[in-house]
Amino acid sequence: MVAFEVPEIDYTRYTNRQLAAVPLAVLAIALLIIAGWYVATGVPVNPGLEFTGGAELRVAVDAPDGQAREQIRAAFDPAPESIRGVPSDNTYILTFQTEEVGVSALEEQARAAGFEVASSYTVSPSFGSRTQLLALGGVAFAFLGMSALVFLMFRTFVPSIAVVISAFSDIVIPVALMNVLGIELTLGTVAALLMIIGYSVDSDILLNNHILRRSGGFYESTYRAMRTGVTMTLTSLAAMVVMTIVATLFGIQLLAAIGTVLVFGLTTDLLNTYMLNLSLLRWYKYEGVGN
Repeated sequence: MVAFEVPEIDYTRYTNRQLAAVPLAVLAIALLIIAGWYVATGVPVNPGLEFTGGAELRVAVDAPDGQAREQIRAAFDPAPESIRGVPSDNTYILTFQTEEVGVSALEEQARAAGFEVASSYTVSPSFGSRTQLLALGGVAFAFLGMSALVFLMFRTFVPSIAVVISAFSDIVIPVALMNVLGIELTLGTVAALLMIIGYSVDSDILLNNHILRRSGGFYESTYRAMRTGVTMTLTSLAAMVVMTIVATLFGIQLLAAIGTVLVFGLTTDLLNTYMLNLSLLRWYKYEGVGN
């Protein structure tokens, strides 16, 4: 098992405003990116094939990468919406968001061009729309349920809202980075966002419990919570980095997307828990109604 040495940060050197400024600035930038994306495209994040409907083909092309992509574009009518190469071999994943041609016709076009069709599948637009509604509804329900549970646990506004704001930021920042890096919203990335909610609540509740309900001074309780929480998050982060690299090398796009979103979310969680959440808790203990 990997052991991480968690340094004891001298929080007394920083004011609450200084601690909260960085995560709040990052959150504001993320919200601006999502808002700009919505204005430009009509959606806060680009939906994937499962939500829009269409077809996906995985074909093998025996040619160098640049030449292979040109051959693929020339072989299909209509042309594919996206072409993703698999680094480990000469396989390419093609997506078609169209109802004009069925998947069987696309397979015939691929074979006529001399490509080997490894796999294919299709999703109807109506089914994709229903799937998107259910998936996003699940994320919203999970977030609202988490918020209600947190308020029931602590029964005070500031510690509860600190957890909720941190969890909200942990979701928003990865979504903004998905737009920047071109990662689509799919069932896999929705699952990753749900996992981020769980990770965020774990670390935030751990910190709140140690500070508000256990014996010891504020900083002693903080460092005690950090030894467990930071180790837990860094261990998960290391596992997700390895999974993302391996999945990318082998062309497993679903796992690569899940791993990338979780890496963003876990990194964001460290920032929000031990800067934003902690600054709100310190204000509550020494300057707010909890002193």
